[in-house]
Amino acid sequence: MRIPLLDLGSQLIPLRQEIIDAVTKVIDSTTYIQGPEVIGLESEVADYCNTTSAIGVSSGTDALLVALMALKIGPGDRVLTTSYSFFATMGVILRCGAKPVFADIDPVSYNIDPVAMAAVLENDTEKSIKAIIPVHLYGQCADMTAIMALAKQYDIPVIEDAAQAIGAEYPSGSGNWLRSGSMGIAGCFSFFPSKNLGGIGDGGMVVSNDSTFGELVRMLRNHGAEPKYYHAEIGGNFRLDPIQATVLRIKLKHLEDWHAARRENAITYNALFAETSLIEEQKLQLPVAVYKEQAELSGKSRNYHIYNQYILAVENRDGLIKWLSSRDIGCEIYYPLCLHEQECLARLISKPVLPHAEKAARSTLALPVYPELTLDMQRYVVDQIVAFYQS
Repeated sequence: MRIPLLDLGSQLIPLRQEIIDAVTKVIDSTTYIQGPEVIGLESEVADYCNTTSAIGVSSGTDALLVALMALKIGPGDRVLTTSYSFFATMGVILRCGAKPVFADIDPVSYNIDPVAMAAVLENDTEKSIKAIIPVHLYGQCADMTAIMALAKQYDIPVIEDAAQAIGAEYPSGSGNWLRSGSMGIAGCFSFFPSKNLGGIGDGGMVVSNDSTFGELVRMLRNHGAEPKYYHAEIGGNFRLDPIQATVLRIKLKHLEDWHAARRENAITYNALFAETSLIEEQKLQLPVAVYKEQAELSGKSRNYHIYNQYILAVENRDGLIKWLSSRDIGCEIYYPLCLHEQECLARLISKPVLPHAEKAARSTLALPVYPELTLDMQRYVVDQIVAFYQS
């Protein structure tokens, strides 16, 4: 049985003709830059995220970059973030001429640890930390109550890297749930094809509840021009392609169902692994959905985790990967090196001590969790993992 890590083809089948018709309409319109499809998607994403504005951009990376540019982050500044994330989280900081400063992660959620963040901020005697970028990793929100309290205490703006977490919800207290991206001054999403809401190429979005900030981002994505040919700011060409926008508008209508299917698949994996001895033998550690209990008490279906990835921490990861690959089961390491271990950073900062992040980088493995996964496919994946550890 062949089980890929991600199967975009299965997702495409019921949407194929609608997508072809929509793309053809854009082509026939000859409106190839901005236009009604981009405007429509922006309005729909703002509604979905419960924000006052949404600005379509060329990628999730450019979403982070333009948000930092809007905050005037530059040389001499530092940005507090996690080291256990995709390179874009750090790369945009370096491209602004600033430097990253890292806090360790919570070993349960893999998200940045507010206690570790507090220690970093307390030691920032020169007050050089000018922004905070928490990452909502793998599809669940970081501890935003604690993070926003720290941001308020030190008067530092927060940019949410929600590239993997569009639609994920956070319990802010008193039964109130907030969507990822709506809590900081900006939320940044990626529409890379592998995301829960993925395009047919690159694309991204910045959302905000700060109208002034949103309008600045809108101007910066188009070379800082407002009106055309008049440049009050130095921006860039960060515009979202209308072909991507029209495809994303079709897919957005199905996003809640896809979230729910991924969550059900994660629950099934957890149940199947619980039937084995692997957890007791400490061969693997299941992903923890931190806000699941609050979601169940709310009496309403909540996106406490959207499972952009289903992540195990495993013993003998390299051996398991070879075993699964030889049996046509897709899997992937997110991420084999922490950001502070990347060669390009070695000459810029002193290496921090981040044991939880480094342990996660050495032990975690993603399994297939896409909505079209069947129970038989999941049983096969679990059976093969059991067989590996019994061999």
